[in-house]
Amino acid sequence: MRKKNAVGHKEVLAQLKSWADPEAVKGMARYGINSSSAYGVSIPKLRDLARQVGKDHELAQKLWASGIHEARILASMIDESDLVTEDQMERWSRDFNSWDLCDQCCNNLFRKTRFARKKVMEWSTRPEEFVKRAAFTLIACLAVHDKASVDEDFRKFIPLIRRAASDERNYVAKAVNWALRQIGKRNARLNELAIAAARELSRMESKSARWIAADALRELTSKAVQERLAARE
Repeated sequence: MRKKNAVGHKEVLAQLKSWADPEAVKGMARYGINSSSAYGVSIPKLRDLARQVGKDHELAQKLWASGIHEARILASMIDESDLVTEDQMERWSRDFNSWDLCDQCCNNLFRKTRFARKKVMEWSTRPEEFVKRAAFTLIACLAVHDKASVDEDFRKFIPLIRRAASDERNYVAKAVNWALRQIGKRNARLNELAIAAARELSRMESKSARWIAADALRELTSKAVQERLAARE
C-alpha cells in the first residue's frame, strides 16, 4: 500500500506563492513562456520542493487543477507514472499553453507511462500546437532515456517526423527538429537513418522542413557526434 505524505495542496500552493518573483515572471516572456498564471519560481526550486513532497498521485491532480504554471510543473514531478491514465494524459495535454510546461510534463512524467508511444502516434497529427509538440518532445525524451528500446522502435517515428516537418509553427518545428536530432544521436545506425531523413527534408519546399534539415545535419554530421558514436560502437 502506498504511503501518502501529509502535505496538502493548499500548503504547497502557499509555498509557491511565497516564492513569487515578479521580475522572473517578466523574464519568462522573453523566452516565449506563457506567464499569465505564473509566479516565477525556478525549476531548481521546484525540483527541491518535489523531493521534499515526494511522489503523490492525488496531490498532483490537485496541483494541476489549480491552473498555476509552477504548480502544474511540480505536479508532473511528483505524479506516479504507473497511476497515470490515458484520460489524464489527454486532459493535461489539452491544458498545455506553453512550450516549457509541455516539455517538463513529457520529460518528468509522460515518457515514463505505458502509453507514451501510443500518444506519440496519436498526438503527432493533432491540430493543437502544444499537443502536437508533445508528440515530438516525447520522441526526443524516449530517445535519450529509454535504453531498453531497439532501433526499430525509433525507425517507426521517422515517417511522423517527415509528415510534421512542413508544419510552420515554431514550437512544433523545434520539437520535430529535437526529435530527429535525438534519434540520430542514439547510435551509429540511427544516425545514418536520421541523416538520410534530414537530407530528404532539405529537398522539400517547406521553409520549416529545410530549417529542420539544416540544423539536424549540422549536429548529426559534426565531428563531435561522429566521434562519440564511433566510441560507443
